[in-house]
Amino acid sequence: MSLPFVRPMELPVDGRQSETALKIARGTARLLHAHGYCVVSELPLSSGRRADLVALGSGGDIWIVEIKSSVADFRADHKWMDYRAHCDRLFFATTVEVPCEIFPKDAGLIVADAYGAQMICDAPEHRMHATTRKHIMLSIARAAALRLQSLADPTGPYGMEF
Repeated sequence: MSLPFVRPMELPVDGRQSETALKIARGTARLLHAHGYCVVSELPLSSGRRADLVALGSGGDIWIVEIKSSVADFRADHKWMDYRAHCDRLFFATTVEVPCEIFPKDAGLIVADAYGAQMICDAPEHRMHATTRKHIMLSIARAAALRLQSLADPTGPYGMEF
């Protein structure tokens, strides 16, 4: 008996990310997974910001990765400084075409393409407050569960809760 072909489910692209940023996110997520992390993209934070990638480790540690697809993208955006309060380690992810020297030395650096990534510089640890950790972990769990449910039930009442 052969199994029927099942088409893989895909999350809808929300249109805010460039094609380059989506490729960086994919390769970076693969790297983080290889390091034992689960990744949620575009996670709203209590500060009103939206983190590009939030990674949760098996020990409860939380990393945020801010994606910068070009020099202009990095120079135009300074909201990343607000992310430190919401993670234990802060990274930037970019492409090989963007010079590494433009990124701050007190954050980690990942260079990625659509198929994988390499950690160029580890990020220093700055443990967040326990209350913030609980809030972020619940946000990750809710976003992941709602996204999974919306894939199983695309016409359901989930809206943009996640």
